[in-house]
Amino acid sequence: MSVWRVKPVSAFEADMKKSDLKRVLTKWGLTSLGIGAIIGGGIFTLTGIAAHDYAGPALALSFVIAGIGCLFASLCYAEFASVLPVEGSAYAYAYGTVGELFAWFIGWNLILEYMMGATTVAVAWSGYFVKLLHLFRVDFPIWLCNDLATATDKCIALGLTPPSFAFNLPALLITWLVTYILVKGIKEAANTNNVIVIIKIAVVLFVIVVGAFYIKAENWTPFIPDKVPIIGEDGIATGKFNFGFGGVLTAATIVFFAYIGFDAVSTQSGEAINPKKDVPFAIIASLIICTVLYILVSLVLTGMVRYDQLDKAAPVASAFSGIGLNWAVFIITLAATAGLTSVMLVMMLGQTRIFLGMAKDGLLPQFFKTLHPKFKTPHKSTVLVGLIVSVVAALTPIDKVSQMCSMGTLLAFAMVCVAVMILRYKKPELERPYRTPAVYVVGCLGVAFNIFLMCFVRKETWFAFLIWGALGIIFYFVYSKRNSNLEKQVVE
Repeated sequence: MSVWRVKPVSAFEADMKKSDLKRVLTKWGLTSLGIGAIIGGGIFTLTGIAAHDYAGPALALSFVIAGIGCLFASLCYAEFASVLPVEGSAYAYAYGTVGELFAWFIGWNLILEYMMGATTVAVAWSGYFVKLLHLFRVDFPIWLCNDLATATDKCIALGLTPPSFAFNLPALLITWLVTYILVKGIKEAANTNNVIVIIKIAVVLFVIVVGAFYIKAENWTPFIPDKVPIIGEDGIATGKFNFGFGGVLTAATIVFFAYIGFDAVSTQSGEAINPKKDVPFAIIASLIICTVLYILVSLVLTGMVRYDQLDKAAPVASAFSGIGLNWAVFIITLAATAGLTSVMLVMMLGQTRIFLGMAKDGLLPQFFKTLHPKFKTPHKSTVLVGLIVSVVAALTPIDKVSQMCSMGTLLAFAMVCVAVMILRYKKPELERPYRTPAVYVVGCLGVAFNIFLMCFVRKETWFAFLIWGALGIIFYFVYSKRNSNLEKQVVE
């Protein structure tokens, strides 16, 4: 049978009815998961790089542009979530519209997104946690909170003897703590996330409200700094520029990654009480809430301190320390640590639900769909994900894994925009509790935006992505195609 065979919508409906997952998530619980996945390290780190080097005070405009681009994808996600409220997210949407091979490739890259995303966050969490302990005069040995390469670089910079062994213990421990929470159950995971989200939003509002009293209007002038030519290592102009409106667009491609996470809401459809209505609501609501908060934070930061004086690594903390509010650094560092915890929780949660959806269709071994008899969670795949993420996070530099998660996300966003237009054309009669407005305009803009961003990804990342994709295609033809449920139906 063709690799472009499509899973019938009736089959998705049957999967929904016989699902053993506990349906405990309300629309606000789902929205909280979305906010938990979106607000994290991005707002506490990416803002510094984007404002300092590219956008200046116009960073707020960059967030608007990135938010609008993500909104296109979120509107398409919302329609699909109302039609096919199952665990597989973009994978399931593609399987019901474009075909099996296409769906497999999307699922394969979602694995990359969530796995590398969780790994990156674990390493970043370790860094913030060590900083937090340092504020209380507790210091980890360098070799016990970094991978070997990073520990070596730090020791050389400090004039110390590089270690022969290094291991990122905090990254490993937080991974297993999150794994334990996820194995215990979705309700426990959601409750943990809700507490962290409340802390994060409270601190973000603290930054906005308190910081607003220290804004100096002159720091916003000029709002869009004049273009500055980029000089290469040889001292010759490269023909590229920072700042100007081009810099605003480049900054939008950077801060876009602060939005990654709203799609994780769609992976929780199997545990939503009323998925056809609540999942679309949560996807759009979480994105809009976070966009507004991002814009306000960026305006406050660039108003408190001139954009060229913001610290790239910790812009929010540096802005407050720069005006003498050193006590606020404690609160902000604590919030960043908590924020990264919830991002990691939702990413690992989404990863196991992608595995579950693909295993139910026969494209992955049955191991991945086994549920715990008491907790009703995919405990085996959760432990496997925890093992992989903890080992990679403990031994790998953050820059080696950070950009890999973006490629799977961008591809998934673009393909969902394509798939929703295909489904609207091929199956106009389907019940759609939520309909994407001006679907062909929104869908085309979503595709264009995400492909545009993919053009700005590093060549090394593209190379690694192509290798990952090739491995996925090989796995499909060796295992998934012959074990697919649709293939078995043909044989029977």
